[in-house]
Formats: sequence, C-alpha cells, structure tokens
Amino acid sequence: MFRRDVLKALAALAATPTAALAGNSSLQTGGSTTPFNDQTVRNLARALADKDYMPRPTIPQEWQDISYDQYRRIWFDTDNALWEGTDVPLRLDVFSPGLYFPQAVDVSIVEDGGATPLLFDFDVFHKSATFPELPQSDHLGYSGIRLRADLRGTGRHTEYAVFQGASYFRGIGTGETYGLSARGLALKTADPMGEEFPDFVAFWLETPNTADKSVTLYALMDSPSCTGAYRFEIAHGDIMNMEVEATIFARTDLAHVGIAPLTSMFMFDGTDRARFSDFRPNVHDSDGLLIHNGAGEVIWRPLANPKTLQVSAFGDHNPKGFGLMQRKREFGDFNDLEALYHNRPSAWITPRGDWGAGAVTLVEIPTDLEIYDNIVSYWRPAQPIVAGSETTLRYGLQWGADPSPDMPPLLPVVKTAMGERPEGGILMVIDFDNGPAMPDDLDEIEITLRSNHGSTTKGVLQRNPETNGPRLAFTFDPQGSEVAEFRVQLRKADAPLSEVWLYRWTKTA
Repeated sequence: MFRRDVLKALAALAATPTAALAGNSSLQTGGSTTPFNDQTVRNLARALADKDYMPRPTIPQEWQDISYDQYRRIWFDTDNALWEGTDVPLRLDVFSPGLYFPQAVDVSIVEDGGATPLLFDFDVFHKSATFPELPQSDHLGYSGIRLRADLRGTGRHTEYAVFQGASYFRGIGTGETYGLSARGLALKTADPMGEEFPDFVAFWLETPNTADKSVTLYALMDSPSCTGAYRFEIAHGDIMNMEVEATIFARTDLAHVGIAPLTSMFMFDGTDRARFSDFRPNVHDSDGLLIHNGAGEVIWRPLANPKTLQVSAFGDHNPKGFGLMQRKREFGDFNDLEALYHNRPSAWITPRGDWGAGAVTLVEIPTDLEIYDNIVSYWRPAQPIVAGSETTLRYGLQWGADPSPDMPPLLPVVKTAMGERPEGGILMVIDFDNGPAMPDDLDEIEITLRSNHGSTTKGVLQRNPETNGPRLAFTFDPQGSEVAEFRVQLRKADAPLSEVWLYRWTKTA
C-alpha cells in the first residue's frame, strides 16, 4: 500500500461524474455494544500477539480488479456522514473498498463506555450510472475513515485527517493541501529482504462532546512481526496536533524498526534541476529533514533524489524532535496550479519521555516520477525490540506550514542549489534566512565548512537582497570521488548563528 495510491483514490472520490445514482442511506451503528475503556485495544493487541499471524480476508476479486476509472465512479456522499445534522462537532466519512484497498477495516463508535460497530452500507456512496455490478460478500467493508470539522467557523465541515491503507494516515493544517504521510510503524525499510507493512485492522472513535476541541481515535495494528495498540488525540487548527501513544507487542525480534515514520516525495530542486526536463523549478512534497538533537544542535539535511538507494543515520540520544519539512512556500517556487506543492504541510515529531539511544534515519529512493513516494524518515532505536516484549512510546505529531515548536533562534536554511562551473568544479550555494541575530557586517560571521572527500574553497558570503539573509557560495572539486559528506554552519563570536547544513553529494553522471 503506497501513499500515492491513497492520493489517487482520494482524488477519484473527489471527482463528481455527471450521471450519478445518489446514495440514500446515512451511516449507522448497530449490532452488539461491548464494554470499552482505555485498556481495551491494548488488551486486544496483547492477546493477538500471542497467536500466529493470520492475514485478514480480502474483498471479492472482482472488487480488486476494477480499474482506476471505475473506482472514480463511486464516492462518499457527505450528506450521509455520521453525526450530520447534529450538534456533535465532527463529521465521520468512510471510503469505499476496492482497487488499492483489498481488505476492510472495522470501525466502531465509542460512547458511554461502550463500543458499537459502524454498519457497512453500500448506499452511503454516490455511484455513477456506469459503475459495474459487483458481488457482495461478508468481507466487504469500509477501507478507511476521514474526519471533518467546521475549521473556519463558517458552518461548513471540511476535512483535516484521513486514515486509509495499511497503517498510513495524513493530516493538514487548516486550508492546506494533503502531501506527506505518516505511518503507525515502519519495519525493515530498505532491507534487502523487503519491507513489511503493518495494517491498522480496526478503529474505535470516541463520540466528542459539543464543546470538545479534539477527538480520540484508537487503532489496532497487526502484522507478521508484531501487533500494536495506538491512541491518537487529534485537534485541528492552523497547526493540526496529534498526540500519539503506541504500544508494540513483538511476535519476533524487531531488529529494524522505525518509530514515528514519515513518508514523502522528492523528485528535484535546485541541486539537480538539470536532470529533469520540466517547466517547474521544483517538484517535491518535502525539501528537507530537520533534526533538533539531544545535544541541542539544529540540523538541516536537504533531501535528494539519488541514482542509487541512500540510507543516512543520525545517531542521537533522546532527540528533541525531527520532521520532514516543506520550506518553499511561494507559488513561484513550484509554478504548479494542480499539485499546489507550496501548500503542502510539513510534519514534526516531538518525542515524549525517554527515547534513549538510536538514530534518526533517512531513506532516499531513486525516482523519475512524482507519483511515487521515495523519502522515509523515522527513529530507529539502538536496541532491537525482542520477541515477547511490550514497548510503549509517546510522541507529538504536528502538521502545518511551520510546525516545529521551541526551536533555538538560529538562521534557517531556505534554499540549496548547485551546478557545474565552466572552469571546473561544482558551485554550491546555500541561502540562509534573516533573523534577529544577523549582524549588519557580514565580516562578523565565521564560516565552518568541512567535506570528507575532495576539496572546497573557503566560501564567500553575500547578502541576498530578497531575504536580507546571508548567502554562502563555495566551489567543490570531487577529485574523483563518487560521494562526499558536507557540514556547514555560520557562527558569530564562536557561537552558532545558523542551523547546521548537512549534505551528501553523489556523482550523478
């Protein structure tokens, strides 16, 4: 299950065919109500982990075999949302099974200490007149859920979070466009034997009270290697906040586990623009990995689209936070009227409690098309999670244009560009933003510039008239090297003035 498939499915659901058969039902709960409390999902995950993994049944093959165009011909009628027409400050939508979503997910509604299943009803969807007749079965069900609220106080409920496909979920700040995704857990990412994708197999959504500013969602995760119990406290806003508690129950030793994984797309920017014939100057959902490490250092690692798979590990102890960021925020940065990449959110992880030793890990996968997610970041604990153990981790996850809180007042990197010089070597340019600590005299700024291969010039600082911040330019001579690691920082009076710029250069031709 790839996030781009989810995006395509959601785009399909947003389309409105001219000839349609209206849905004529509303979402309803029914069946047996069972007791529910904050330990229910944890107990289910623990009991499930004691059993051998059993794949869930799939929907009929005919549903899986429909085309993308056919899937576009069915979409949820928001008039049928749960709590439509009530004073509950939330609307719950559902997604159809089929195509990219071959397995249903159970959904229950929690109220007054009891959980009642959400009944599957195909009539909550609009269907075009040409949607094919498909067989029904006991394994049909909804493929995911969408949360909507009155984000602007206009009485119109718009979406702010989606949970659909494997353990993928996405969020946006008010007015933003969906971009990068999060996952419940990453297992064996970029391992030679292949990645394992755990599934959220069931959700429990608490009925919010009229005055509630947040909603609580529980999720049960299952996979061959582990099970998991998740609790999400979700509050919409210009910055959308999620508080996540995840308890992992290991069936096997989890030697390569990714906590709080984020998944995004990066095709090109000013570092490799010449590789792509495209009218747009940049194409990406995120342009950098930002890390606030346990030592208090702030690191900016520009993303890359390498020719071969690249994995970077940034060792740390109790990191303060990390995330995939979209710092280019102007339309002219992308010049794209459809994708609206300038309006995509960043996502920031804030660990809660003691995460111990490990590494913020970045995986960069080659891609030649923007429909593929090729960037993954996550926290990899130094020690494996052993079979039979229970591990609980908590973290904040914020979505928005600039969601990273409590950062030191350092000059951030806003742009990286590079290109070959006619006389030889590669010109590298780093633009830093302006800030209160920025001196009027650039001579007061010290340049720290290191590379582990090749040679570099000392670097020249100039003021960028557009940002009023400093621009550093230097020339790099690879001297036959295929790869080189760079570390750059601006300092003033022997103290940090800017973020640390880390970059991995790789030969592309």
